[in-house]
Amino acid sequence: MATGETGFDDVTYDLISVQYHSLKAGHDYGQYVRDARNAGKEDIAAFFEKIMAEDSERARQCHEFLRELGPGTDNTAPQQGS
Repeated sequence: MATGETGFDDVTYDLISVQYHSLKAGHDYGQYVRDARNAGKEDIAAFFEKIMAEDSERARQCHEFLRELGPGTDNTAPQQGS
């Protein structure tokens, strides 16, 4: 399995990256929902809630894939000497 510059295999790195960005975006979207509600824009708040839920599901799915790759294949720890 190819190992990138981080020492993690590419698939593990990619999943961690998508999971991180999905969780970060979900956190940010919470503020966007509040901003839209404060402006009286319920339709926009609902839009932000929808994409927040989509990112939450994306992060959950990444977590499941990472669990499947798990310690048995040692894809969740940096690889030595690669």
